[in-house]
Amino acid sequence: MLKKLKIKDFDEVYSIMEKSFPKDEYREYKEQKELLNIPIYSIYTLSSKSGKIKAFIAVWEFKRFLFIEHLAVSPGYRNCGAGTQVLSEITTLFNKTACLEVEPKDTEIACRRIEFYKRNNFFFNEYPYIQPSLSKGKKPVPLFIMTFGSKVDEDTFKQIKDTLYSKVYRCSSL
Repeated sequence: MLKKLKIKDFDEVYSIMEKSFPKDEYREYKEQKELLNIPIYSIYTLSSKSGKIKAFIAVWEFKRFLFIEHLAVSPGYRNCGAGTQVLSEITTLFNKTACLEVEPKDTEIACRRIEFYKRNNFFFNEYPYIQPSLSKGKKPVPLFIMTFGSKVDEDTFKQIKDTLYSKVYRCSSL
């Protein structure tokens, strides 16, 4: 069962993040931890019976949709259903349109991630999208948006993109 992150567990979550994402796709430690002070940002964890974090999901809750910024499973718990459980619980908990970013289908791992999300009722939207730089010295990343339940039309995509740029990335556009 998902539980809201306890501050004492942030280091363990950040360690999983470092092992799971390219450097340009997560913030520096201090910046990432400071997000926990923003009311619309939360991290939820899935723990083993012994209390070790199996997986986490970081989300931004907006009026019209939920943005899943990070979902990662600790290396020792991969391919055991933890990611599917986390997605199922978070989409049920928030009961609203959810979206997330994925890399282009350029690598085998990117294709596997996209297929994982498709199996979990997310749909790939073909609109061009760039994730702005997350921290000083990090590069913008070309990505795509996947949405839960169905694809979105271009106007809805633009609303999602504009919200992410202004609220999550604090920039106007690229």
